[in-house]
Amino acid sequence: MSTEPTTPTGPAPDPSPAPGSGPAGAAAEELVRFEDVTKRFGRTTVLDHLDFTVGRGEHVTLIGPSGSGKTTILRLLMTLLTPDEGRIAVGGRYLTHEERGGRLVPAREKHVREVRKDIGMVFQHFNLFPNMKVLRNVTEAPVTVLGLSRDEAEQRGRELLDMVGLADRCDAYPSQLSGGQQQRVAIARALAMRPEVLLLDEVTSALDPELVAGVLDVLRDVARSTDITLMCVTHEMSFARDISDQVLMFDEGRVIESGPPEKIFSEPELERTREFLSAVL
Repeated sequence: MSTEPTTPTGPAPDPSPAPGSGPAGAAAEELVRFEDVTKRFGRTTVLDHLDFTVGRGEHVTLIGPSGSGKTTILRLLMTLLTPDEGRIAVGGRYLTHEERGGRLVPAREKHVREVRKDIGMVFQHFNLFPNMKVLRNVTEAPVTVLGLSRDEAEQRGRELLDMVGLADRCDAYPSQLSGGQQQRVAIARALAMRPEVLLLDEVTSALDPELVAGVLDVLRDVARSTDITLMCVTHEMSFARDISDQVLMFDEGRVIESGPPEKIFSEPELERTREFLSAVL
């Protein structure tokens, strides 16, 4: 992971890269790149000329006060929002832009869908299909979106449900599960799509306190046992310390400090970071 100065006076990306080129300055190990990204809601600027990269296989946690832009980053990656300025790339391909005639232009939906296949997300709320049993919830998208056979999808689904500790609940409906179990199904469902990057948006915030530890333990196992890239928004600071390679501190739509967790949590450089950590720890 690397961050770059997020001041609007910095050099703007070349608007017309050579045909066939990837993101400006992209390196082979990069998976996600934000290039001078700005997002506004009305007169409020939520992300302010944001530049950062995430390496393949890296675990990055975004921390900061509510409203600092963390979840907006994840929603931009899922194309639930589009940037007002700047560009986002995943796996060397721009997400909402594509090259036509040697120029970058707004991407067609087919291009967006193709790039978005590499991205999975687990939301605060589980969003399971209530009329489908657990195994069907996990296998439906791999069959309909990735084109896997039902048998192949079910084999993969059972393996993932076993990994999240729910091998015995394949035939249950979501209403028969606790909140923590439903969130574990949601994690298995996201992993079933074999994404290159998994986005985690405050995945324990809707859970009763006694259910939080089980979900976080599952995510620790995912971090330890797979090579998937993780981008996590959380207020669970002990979890962030455990799983992160890098921690990014956000404030007012910018990365104001970044580094390995031992540095950010033990020896932050900025007073704003110390104030935030003092409030949440």
